Amino acid sequence: MSSIGTGYDLSASTFSPDGRVFQVEYAMKAVENSSTAIGIRCKDGVVFGVEKLVLSKLYEEGSNKRLFNVDRHVGMAVAGLLADARSLADIAREEASNFRSNYGYDIPLKHLADRVAMYVHAYTLYSAVRPFGCSFMLGSYDNDDGAQLYMIDPSGVSYGYWGCAIGKARQAAKTEIEKLQLLVVADCNTLPKTSVIAGEEDFSAVNARGNKLCGMLSRTTKRAVSVQHFLLVQYCN
Repeated sequence: MSSIGTGYDLSASTFSPDGRVFQVEYAMKAVENSSTAIGIRCKDGVVFGVEKLVLSKLYEEGSNKRLFNVDRHVGMAVAGLLADARSLADIAREEASNFRSNYGYDIPLKHLADRVAMYVHAYTLYSAVRPFGCSFMLGSYDNDDGAQLYMIDPSGVSYGYWGCAIGKARQAAKTEIEKLQLLVVADCNTLPKTSVIAGEEDFSAVNARGNKLCGMLSRTTKRAVSVQHFLLVQYCN
């Protein structure tokens, strides 16, 4: 079968003869061409690392960010089209807020990931819309479920992970993450100091003009804080 989508890539609702949906594949290609993001789940928290490409020296600090607060116990790291990612971050915030209003407690991350994944998947079913050109990771820590990490891709598939990577250097980053033996890592506070992304330098070493970003979710405080290039979302015992 031909690998090009001539005649079968005009709509997200059209399958090619070999069972492919080219619109979704194009969205995944947009993610593959984006900057890299990783998520690592430890026993006491989740660490996000994001590569932020500074395309102009005229950017204000905090522009073009790829780490978001979703709720007081949930953080989000994205790769792909930033406008699409911001839209999905707003959807995730709305879902978390509505759940708390209806049920009186914070939304479990699995429920949030499933709800946002269904929203993403709906945009692969109709010819009048296009798939979201981004993948993203959701991480949380709470008293009932501990640390959790989920990744959602443009097709609307959601999986839980101990560690995952998205973006241009996904495969190289995944290889490095697999060396960390995450099932025995106990303390996420020491993880950024010992981890390497695709052979690059320590990704926790970030200055005001750097392009390596780091975020962490753990169990020490009860505030969500975003400071320059560092996203800290923590939840108390």
